[in-house]
Amino acid sequence: MFSPSFCYILAANFLLFFAFYLILPILAFYLEEQFAADKTMIGVVLSCYTIACLCIRPFSGFLLDTFARRPLYLAAYFAFTAIFGGYILATTLTWFIALRILHGLAFGMVSVAGNTLVIDVLPSSRRGEGIGYYGLANNLAMSFGPMIGLFMHDTYSYETIFSCSLLSGTLGMCMAFLVKTNYRAPVKREPISLDRFFLKKGLWAGIALLLFSIPYGMTTTYVAMYAKDIGIEVNSGLYFTFLAVGLAISRMFSGKQCDKGRVTQVILAGMYLAVATFFVLSSLHLLAAWNVKASSYLYILIALTQGVAFGTMFPAFNTLFINLAENRQRGTATSTYLTSWDVGIGIGLLIGGHIAEQWGGFEYAFLFGACLTVISTIFFIVKAAPHFNRYKLR
Repeated sequence: MFSPSFCYILAANFLLFFAFYLILPILAFYLEEQFAADKTMIGVVLSCYTIACLCIRPFSGFLLDTFARRPLYLAAYFAFTAIFGGYILATTLTWFIALRILHGLAFGMVSVAGNTLVIDVLPSSRRGEGIGYYGLANNLAMSFGPMIGLFMHDTYSYETIFSCSLLSGTLGMCMAFLVKTNYRAPVKREPISLDRFFLKKGLWAGIALLLFSIPYGMTTTYVAMYAKDIGIEVNSGLYFTFLAVGLAISRMFSGKQCDKGRVTQVILAGMYLAVATFFVLSSLHLLAAWNVKASSYLYILIALTQGVAFGTMFPAFNTLFINLAENRQRGTATSTYLTSWDVGIGIGLLIGGHIAEQWGGFEYAFLFGACLTVISTIFFIVKAAPHFNRYKLR
């Protein structure tokens, strides 16, 4: 399984997501400090990235299933990396929004291409395990990126942080060039249809994943501001570090369980755990008002537990979509999986800041998200899981 190409694409994936996560937690502060944006405007601006990802995802899957995947992957990777340089030059909010939209389009393409390429270089018997390791590269990036970004925010300029992301992306491009894939024989071009852009059999699972990604989007974007508002004493970057640790730990076993055919069971285990963590997170402000030190420890524990929950679900959901698709639809299946995720992330970014501003605090946004996780879990049990068991191909 650990062929040279698999190792290279792991490194490329780590460096790409490190560049992404390095700036993720500081963007809200950047918009607030540089452009005097309020919480609602911050949500709107940040959601542009995810909306752009959403717009390109279906076409990404179609292109990857129709044309050579490696050149598309390299072109998207280059575009994604180059835009970090644009952030350094941006002097107006309008310019910044335009760059975020372009960045979202590039990320939407490169992430689908990377997820599809890694499936191509993996043996089918170890696909779930390989996807788990591929996701582990993301988690390692999440472990270091946000923490380093927030530490740098206290010491260095935003231009320096953006430059570090540019450097990380450039190194990742070097790794991406070394990835080799097997020759794919040309396939018969089929008539254009909805199923070429969206895996229709993945609709119900996509809805369940979408509902779960809304609170996840709120958390990764606003948890640092929430911690600051309620007086958490630890550095907010540690939340992302422990979130990534939990993701890494769970990925070590969840992929193997998927290879044994326990896809829906693994997803449900992660869902149950995630539901509990979001309700605890939404009530953390109550504990902080009584004991700040205890709430700081619980803050870290929530991050670790959420990491375990989502790290359990991620490879299982990815495997679920792949197992519903024919081999010629791998790009479309991956696109559908990531599109469902991006829609929820975008909604979370957009409404999280608005709820916090209108209702008086981020705790209400997280409580709203916690309720959505309950709805998602019930929907998965009643609709998505039975549908998967009925129509899975492998």
